[in-house]
Amino acid sequence: MLETLFKEVRYTLGGLVNGISMGQIGLPDIQRPFVWSNAKVRDLFDSMYRGYPVGFFLFWETGAEGVDAKVIGDTHKQKAPSLLIVDGQQRLTSLYAVIRREAVLRENFEREHIRIAFRPQSGTFAVPDATTERDPEYILDISEVFSRPTHKTIGEYLKRLTASRLVSDEEEEQVAEAIGRLAGLTNFPFIALELSQQCSEEQVADVFVRINSEGKKLNQSDFILTLMSVFWDEGRTELETFCRAARQPGLAGQASPFNAIFQPDPDHLLRVDVGVAFRRARLEHVYSLLRGKDLASGESSPEKRADQFSKLRDAQARVLNLTYWADFLNVVRLAGYRSAKHISSVNALVFAYQLYLLGRTEYDVEGFKLRKAIARWLFMSLLTGRFTSSPESRMEQDLAELRELKSSDQFLARLEAVETNTLTDDYWTKTLPMDLATSAGRSPALFGFYAAQALLGARALFSNSSVVDLLDPPAQGQKKALERHHLFPKKYLKGKGIDSVRDINQIANYALVEWDDNIAISDAAPSSYWGKYAERFDTETLTAMMRWHALPQNWWTLSYDEFLAARRPLIANIIRQGYETLSGAST
Repeated sequence: MLETLFKEVRYTLGGLVNGISMGQIGLPDIQRPFVWSNAKVRDLFDSMYRGYPVGFFLFWETGAEGVDAKVIGDTHKQKAPSLLIVDGQQRLTSLYAVIRREAVLRENFEREHIRIAFRPQSGTFAVPDATTERDPEYILDISEVFSRPTHKTIGEYLKRLTASRLVSDEEEEQVAEAIGRLAGLTNFPFIALELSQQCSEEQVADVFVRINSEGKKLNQSDFILTLMSVFWDEGRTELETFCRAARQPGLAGQASPFNAIFQPDPDHLLRVDVGVAFRRARLEHVYSLLRGKDLASGESSPEKRADQFSKLRDAQARVLNLTYWADFLNVVRLAGYRSAKHISSVNALVFAYQLYLLGRTEYDVEGFKLRKAIARWLFMSLLTGRFTSSPESRMEQDLAELRELKSSDQFLARLEAVETNTLTDDYWTKTLPMDLATSAGRSPALFGFYAAQALLGARALFSNSSVVDLLDPPAQGQKKALERHHLFPKKYLKGKGIDSVRDINQIANYALVEWDDNIAISDAAPSSYWGKYAERFDTETLTAMMRWHALPQNWWTLSYDEFLAARRPLIANIIRQGYETLSGAST
């Protein structure tokens, strides 16, 4: 008879919660870092209240105390864990967090108490909002039901309810029964499959991946982070710590990855890791490599796995190097992109950082040349959406082209060749103007226009302040320093019978102006406001401003369709000029 690696054990919810509180049940670091939304926790309690099954747990017997594992919650635990949660962590953590009112860690790395409301009369659960906060029929936080005697909860609830309206004896009985039923969820039955202590860490990781590979719960980066947690736990922790610090300002005078341009998730930096370490972008291949598999022979070995993790450690040390990180962010600014809001593809940043690190640490490219080359590449890849569709395939192809290169000159020449083959004359004069014929709010072409204006030192329309300064203001007020102004205002166009949002919000109808000018212009016709604002400047300055903003001659006299058709090629040319400033060329 085949011997299984697990056994079936039955628990109650209360028994599980007590096991976590005592520290007998712990959380190993092979779990994803996020927790469920409050709405999903609400649905879990609703299903349990109705008596529905809510799934099983998978535990791993450690066989000894002192195993390196996280414990759930912030309170001090009395014992080292003898059971580790392999699957079902979100469910059990959420249940424990509500019943014991423990804070959970959100995706933004901030801690929060989960609050779930309950209405005894209907037996319904809700995520508290302004409506439930004012409604005396709701218990606003069911944690209180589990934290004190049930009769006290019932008494206080009925006292509050009777203060607002009459309550019949029948309703009091209904309320008492409902609250008692909720409190009784601590007796809810669960089944756990417990993996034997004879299982190796690699087997446990394999079981976790196999269970979660069904459906869409995990992706390849989750699988690799799982392996990191088993074989290099501090590496995954470093990634998560770095990503948290990139979102939160550090102490004054201390080095920090915090910035307003690129706030990566762990899987973003993981992609940089594996690109630098293995010149790979397809994470399914990287997962096999880190399992110790030879992609050519198909054979696996612990020695091979150790060697691959050694490469990953070396790469990650470079990826998280704050000097390299800060220099790369300056490269992004050098490319004209001053805000995360204008980055249309995080994948483009990920690959550009890979290229930067390879050029800096593998090909020994001179810093000055490297910054210019990566800035040009980033501008090109963001503008053309190079990594928007099938990014893994594109990255894999680009990385493959680098594997045989030996020198800094070859590296730079390869990047330049891709740019030249991508940004052809036909692209600038035909493809890009067509890309501009859209109302998409996050168009790469629109953001490329902003970046080009920053590179060319353009002023905002009707302003003495530069675009780059207004995109990166010293402080943020209630109004943005720069706003997108409809050169042909909405109401003006509607008065001409043009009322389609797609037609009104064409990219070629936008210009960057300061917020107070945008308010003042309001719905005035172009022929009405242009002369007034043009008087602010001398002829030379006004001419430069019209060129920076790609405005056709006498544009305010054109029909709307004529204006759009005339402006799109001019915008494309400004974007081209911006790119060419990065290479030292000019038109």
